[in-house]
Amino acid sequence: METQPSYQPLSHVANDTRIEFYKKTYSHVALAVLLFIVVISIFLRIDPLVEFALSMTQGWRWLLMLGGFMLATNYAENLAHKSHDKTVQYGALVLYVIAEAFIFLPMIWIAIAYSDGNGYDIFSNSVINQAAVMTLALFSGLSAIVLFTKKDFSFLRNILMIGGFIALGLIAAGLLFGFNLGLFFSVAMVGLAAGSILYQTSNLVHKYSTDQYVGASLGLFASLMLLFWYLLSIFSRD
Repeated sequence: METQPSYQPLSHVANDTRIEFYKKTYSHVALAVLLFIVVISIFLRIDPLVEFALSMTQGWRWLLMLGGFMLATNYAENLAHKSHDKTVQYGALVLYVIAEAFIFLPMIWIAIAYSDGNGYDIFSNSVINQAAVMTLALFSGLSAIVLFTKKDFSFLRNILMIGGFIALGLIAAGLLFGFNLGLFFSVAMVGLAAGSILYQTSNLVHKYSTDQYVGASLGLFASLMLLFWYLLSIFSRD
C-alpha cells in the first residue's frame, strides 16, 4: 500500500487535527516572541551594536536598513512557506526573529533611555509594557474573529500590498525631504497591521498544510511585530 504523505491541506483534515495545528502555530508565535525578547535584551548590552543600529536610523542609512530587513523578510518567508523541511522552517523563523530584534533595537533603546526604564530591563519600561499589552489584546481579538467565523480574508492581499508600497514611499519621502510623518501615519499603519493579522490568520485557516505550522507562525509573528512597532511609536509620543 502506498505511504500517505506526511502533510495534507489543512482544509481536508479532521477538526481535531486543525485544532492541534492551531495550537502548534500559536505556541511557535509565543516562542518567537520569547526569542525576540532574549535576542534584543542581549543586543541592548552590546554597546557597539547599539551605536551602529542608532547610526543606521539617519537619512538614507535607514532606507538601507529597511531594504536589508525586507530582503531578510522575503528570504525567511520563502524558506518557511515553500519548504516542508522542519530544519529549514525553523532556520527561517530564527533568522526573521533576529532581523526583527535588530531593526527594533534603536526604538527600544530610545524608549528605555527617555522613559522610566531600569537599565536594560525592557519589562520595567511603562511605554513598552503599554504598547505590548495593547498589541497582545488587538492580536488576540483579531485572531479570534477569524478562527471563530472562519471568514476568508484573502481579498486583503492586494490591499495590504498596495498599502505597504504607499507606506514605504511615504517613509522614503519623509527621510529624503526631512518631514515627520506624524501620528496619523502611525495610526494608519496600525490599521494596516490589523489587516495583515486578519490576512495571516485567514491563511492559517484556509491555506497551509498540516506540517507548515512553523511557516504559519512566521507570518503571524511578522504581523504582530508590525502592530507592536507602530503602537510603540504612538505610545512613545506621550
